[in-house]
Amino acid sequence: MNSPVDPTSTPAWAELENLHRSLDVDFRKWFAEEPNRAQQFTLRAGDLTVDLSRNYLNQQVRDTLVSLAAQVDLAGRRDAMFRGDRINTTEDRSVLHVALRLPKGAELDVDGVNVVDQVHEVLDREISFTEAVRSGERGGVTGKPITTVVNIGIGGSDLGPVMVYEALKPYKHDRIECRFISNIDPADMYEKTHDLDAETTLFIVASKTFTTLETMTNARMAKNWLINSLQSSGAIDGTADSRARAIKRHFVAVSTNAEKVSEFGIDHANMFGFWDWVGGRYSVDSAVGLSALIAIGPDNWQDFLEGFLAIDKHFMITPIAENVPALMGLLNVFYSNFYNAQSHVVLPYSQYLHRFPAYLQQLTMESNGKSTRWDASPVTTETGEIFWGEPGTNGQHAFYQLLHQGTRVIPADFIGFARPAHALTEAGADVHDLFMSNFFAQTQALAFGKTADEVRAEGTPEPLVPARVFSGNRPTTSILAPELSPRILGELIALYEHITFTEGAVWGIDSFDQWGVELGKTLAKNIAPLLTAGDEALMSQDSSTMSLIRAYKAMRAGNR
Repeated sequence: MNSPVDPTSTPAWAELENLHRSLDVDFRKWFAEEPNRAQQFTLRAGDLTVDLSRNYLNQQVRDTLVSLAAQVDLAGRRDAMFRGDRINTTEDRSVLHVALRLPKGAELDVDGVNVVDQVHEVLDREISFTEAVRSGERGGVTGKPITTVVNIGIGGSDLGPVMVYEALKPYKHDRIECRFISNIDPADMYEKTHDLDAETTLFIVASKTFTTLETMTNARMAKNWLINSLQSSGAIDGTADSRARAIKRHFVAVSTNAEKVSEFGIDHANMFGFWDWVGGRYSVDSAVGLSALIAIGPDNWQDFLEGFLAIDKHFMITPIAENVPALMGLLNVFYSNFYNAQSHVVLPYSQYLHRFPAYLQQLTMESNGKSTRWDASPVTTETGEIFWGEPGTNGQHAFYQLLHQGTRVIPADFIGFARPAHALTEAGADVHDLFMSNFFAQTQALAFGKTADEVRAEGTPEPLVPARVFSGNRPTTSILAPELSPRILGELIALYEHITFTEGAVWGIDSFDQWGVELGKTLAKNIAPLLTAGDEALMSQDSSTMSLIRAYKAMRAGNR
């Protein structure tokens, strides 16, 4: 790959600096003077209606952002990704999560191999396995149907599947529940297994290398729990053969390391692979999502994949001026680099999306939390955003105070749905309408605020007027969709994947490596033996680490 263009050296960057200095953001004035503003800045992508009109955006800003995209060659880097170029430079890999949703029969050749054929070979095997589990044909060692699927993974192998499962619970199989174990805090394993029937439990161990410390520690604990439970109930005897049969019936692997999978005792027929061109945080629509596939079934999974594909096509072919993920990513750069917006809040008005902000935290922060560019040179500007959020009205009573009246610029994405999964009424009123009225009211309040004169007109005593003024002019993007379906969830995930890509392309960073997570993991392996070693072993550590370990060991011994 060529060296990235320094965005700060482009004419568009200089023009954005001028616009930032001169732009008088006044949403009340803008909307009064531009009757068609909402229509001008509302776009469609797939089934998503995206209103950008309450952003720091006018035609000149949009044109300049589009120019910036051209000057850093966003389209060229996008095209390189879609055709399989090795744009993950530090690992010399293609970046092809977009191949995971291409239809059977499509072609995408990488090093002489049609990766779409590989994707569908695995997907077909997943579907056959899924159908057998859902029908009850593929049960546990005693033949009882599976009722609980426990996914063991961490990072993308946990955050993606659990988010999709929670989001699509209205579509899940009535008999099958999914649980997710990621933390090696023993409490996580206990809480997820202590009330299960081992005879009807299936474990999915998701680790590409099958060596991930946390995942394999939990997998071994799960194996011990399974064998002990089955032996205690008399479902198996204590022989090695019966234990081996139990593991084969109750464990499957999502991995590429056949040797390690065999050592664990999992049948190769129950190993589902994925590829080094799929990063963990981009992998939920690969075999990593097997637990969610079992829960919602193959037909819904196909709709899920089609949602991804719809946004992929939009991102690929739509001019940047109307390209929703590209414009949202460019706006994020504008806020981050010119308005010093250090965080970005995502506010889904759906309880089913309560894990979506956490999913986006990994997607965006692990991708764009970088201080070097893809050619190993230092970045030339601030990179990355702190992503956070909570669903619906919960957030309104937790942190909206900061959004409305704080001193920081915090861009906010509101996500809402026209049709609820469960229509309920209270005192004759549609509760979903009440719920969504908050969506519309909050975006309105953030944009237009309340002036001191308006506060006084309500009869507020003068000393309290300043505290009740809302400045408004807080940037928001509103995303509306007909319903939270598998297809639309796929669209939302792909939308943020390509927003993240756009930001990385502008900043010139490799959004697809993750070296930043490695150092702590390596040090943890070195420190673990010290927790049970003698005091002299601590002498190689810094004084803070040494002191903390001594305090920990004293507490463990009951001396404090």
